[in-house]
Amino acid sequence: MAVAFVGIDPNTDRDHCPTVWVDPEAQEILFQGWNPRPETQAECEGSSPANGPVPDNEAIVRLPARMVPMIREACDAIERAQLR
Repeated sequence: MAVAFVGIDPNTDRDHCPTVWVDPEAQEILFQGWNPRPETQAECEGSSPANGPVPDNEAIVRLPARMVPMIREACDAIERAQLR
C-alpha cells in the first residue's frame, strides 16, 4: 500500500494529531482521529441504518471541522487517481 500524506490538524500538539492520507492504488482515504465518547458512539450506532453496533474491524473517528480542506484535498486526489 503506497499511502500519501495529505494533511494534519493545523492545531496539533504532536501528541493528538488527527491526520489524513490517501491510497490512490486502493482508492481509499485514511483518517486518524479521536475516538468518540461512548454516548456519541451509541448515538451514531442508533441513528445508522446498519444492523447493530460498529463491527470490531470498523471505527467511528472524530475529526475537527478545521480539517475539511484536507478532506476535500484527499477526495480530489482519489478522483484524480480514478481518471488515470
